[in-house]
Amino acid sequence: MDARLNIFGSPTAGTFLKHIVSAGRVVTDSALPAATQELVKIRASQINGCGFCLDMHTKEAAVAGETPTRLNMVAAWREATVFTDAERAALELTEQGTRLADAAGGVTDEAWADAAKHYDGEQLAALVSLIALINAFNRMNVIIQQPAGDYQPGQFG
Repeated sequence: MDARLNIFGSPTAGTFLKHIVSAGRVVTDSALPAATQELVKIRASQINGCGFCLDMHTKEAAVAGETPTRLNMVAAWREATVFTDAERAALELTEQGTRLADAAGGVTDEAWADAAKHYDGEQLAALVSLIALINAFNRMNVIIQQPAGDYQPGQFG
């Protein structure tokens, strides 16, 4: 299977990707826990059906020490006992922020308040930025049907 468009060979897409990857470094370097960052990327990618991002972020999370049990339970996080209350709040915010079209009011006040109990203002800023960023990556990859399965941890630096 080939992608519809070679985004890595396109000057326009390459420049765009360079800028959003640079924006992503701000989140990566933030005080938002690294494990939470990967869980958010995985959950949004599951919702959006982005195989490329799922391949990348599950492998990166595993290399960073995430357990197979937690990785396997992300899609069913509500029933799983392996996530902290803070992670649950981040996953709920991720789901609501990703499924904006499914909820007439967008993100609920309850989801926001729960996240705010566990994360300070800068961590919330990083969390919101990360949710927006992974959704942008997901949409790009899904639109062009970027193949998944061959990602090697650390491949993009």
